[in-house]
Amino acid sequence: MAGAAVDARKTAAAAAAAGGERNTCCAHVGGKGPGYASPLEAMKGPPEALIYVTCVYNGTEHDKGKPDYLATVDVDPNSPTYSQVIHRLSVPYIGDELHHSGWNACSSCHGDPSNDRRFLILPSLLSGRIYVVDVLTDPKAPAFHKVVEPEDIVKETGLAYPHTSHCLASGDVMVSCLGDKDGNAAGNGFLLLDSNFNVKGRWEKPGHSPLFGYDFWYQPWHNTMISTSWGAPAAFSKGFDLEHVANGLYGRHLHVYNWSAGELKQTLDLGDTGLLPLEIRFLHDPSKDTGFVGCALTSNIVRFFKNKDDSWSHEVVISVESLKVKNWILPEMPGLITDFLISLDDRYLYFVNWLHGDVRQYNIEEPSKPVLTGQVWVGGLIQKGSDTVYISEDGTESQFDVPQVKENRLRGGPQMIQLSLDGKRLYVTNSLFSVWDKQFYPELVQKGSHMLQIDVDIDKGGLKLNPNFFVDFGVEPDGPSLAHEMRYPGGDCTSDIWI
Repeated sequence: MAGAAVDARKTAAAAAAAGGERNTCCAHVGGKGPGYASPLEAMKGPPEALIYVTCVYNGTEHDKGKPDYLATVDVDPNSPTYSQVIHRLSVPYIGDELHHSGWNACSSCHGDPSNDRRFLILPSLLSGRIYVVDVLTDPKAPAFHKVVEPEDIVKETGLAYPHTSHCLASGDVMVSCLGDKDGNAAGNGFLLLDSNFNVKGRWEKPGHSPLFGYDFWYQPWHNTMISTSWGAPAAFSKGFDLEHVANGLYGRHLHVYNWSAGELKQTLDLGDTGLLPLEIRFLHDPSKDTGFVGCALTSNIVRFFKNKDDSWSHEVVISVESLKVKNWILPEMPGLITDFLISLDDRYLYFVNWLHGDVRQYNIEEPSKPVLTGQVWVGGLIQKGSDTVYISEDGTESQFDVPQVKENRLRGGPQMIQLSLDGKRLYVTNSLFSVWDKQFYPELVQKGSHMLQIDVDIDKGGLKLNPNFFVDFGVEPDGPSLAHEMRYPGGDCTSDIWI
C-alpha cells in the first residue's frame, strides 16, 4: 500500500500539469497557502461567520433596471446581525443571471505560501460575462476587481454560457461553458483564465468537446476529469419542455477526460435512468476513485467508479420514486434532484428534491450501498395548503407537513445546499434558474427566495430545521430577489479539491 501511495503521488504531481499547468502550486513543498492540507484538516477549521450568496433579479417581476448582486449574509449566531444580509454588491450590468461561483485559489494550492483565496469568480450564465470579486480586503463588503467581457471570451474561444468555476493548481481558473453565443450545445467546452484573469484559451484539445456540458470535477490522483451534461442553452433558457428532452436537446452522459492531456477518453451513457446529470462530486479523499452525480429528471443518484483497466463504470445507487399527483401539469411528479454534496469526511451525502420539497441525508461509508439517515421537508409543490396532492397506492390523497420558520410559510423548494466544514450545519436556498422558477414556482419570482439552515446529527444521522434562522430575500431593499449558490470566504466542500 505504501508503494502504491507513492506512485499515486507521483502520478498526481505529473497530472497537475493539466491544461498547460507548468509551475504548479504543489511545487512549493512544505509551504502553507490557501485552504487546508486535507479534507479532515478542513473539518477542524473555524466555523463559518459569513456566506456569500448569488442573488438574481433577472427574470423576476422586479428586474427592470435592477442588476443581480452578491449578498453577504451573517451566519454567526453570536452576532447582532445573525441571519441577515449585511452587504450587497450589485453588478454593473442588467440581465446577467449570476449562477454558480468559484475561487481563484483553493486547497489545490495549499502548498503555495505566496497564494491566497482572495477572489471569488462569478460567471453570468446568460450574458457570458465573468466578474472577479475581491473578498479578502474586506470580507464583509466585497468589491469588484475585474470584469471579463463576453466578447473577449467568444473572440478567443468561441465559448458562452459560463457555469462552473474551479481553480487549478497552476493558478489558472477553469470554467465550464455550456454552448456557443447562439446557444448551441455543440459549441460548449472549458475556458481557461490565467492568474490575472485574462482569457488564456480552451482547456480541452481541439475535437475533444462533448455535445453537452455543465459541471465538472477533476481528480489528478487518477489523472481524470469528469464532466456532466445539462442541455442546449437555446432550450433550457426558454424554460423546461419535455419535447426538448425527446428531441435530444438535453444530456444523459458523463464525459471522462485524461486530465493531463485534455483529451476525452470515454463517454458514459447513463440511459433513461440518468437524464439531466447535473452536479458531480468525487469523494474528497483524493486517493479514492469513486464519486456521484445527481440526475435531475430521473431523480437518481448515480455512482461512478474506476475499473482495474482504468476505464470507468456507473450504477444507480439511490432512486427517488416519482409521485402520482393530482392538479399538476403531469400525472406523475419527479423529485428533481438539482443539487447534492458530500461531507468532507466522505461519510454523508446530502441532496434536495426541488419539486417534492425534501432534503435527504445518506450514509455512504459503503459508497455502493447508501443508507437513508435523515430527511426533512422544507417546501415543495405538495405541501399542505397548496393545490397539488399526491395519491398513494390505495387512492388516499395526501400532502406533506412543512413547518413555518419564524412565522414564514416556506416558498418554493430546496435547491442549492452548502455544508459547514465540520458537517453540522446545512444551508439551503430555493432558486434554481429564473425562467424555471417562474414556470414551476411563480410565487417565488413574485415574493422572492429565502435561505434556511438545517442542523445535522453527524454521529447517528438526522436532520432538523433550525427555527431561528431565516433569511428573507423577499424583503430586499430593491424588491424580492432569487437566491442561488452559497460560498464561505474560507472555502467549502463543493469548491475545494485536494490533489
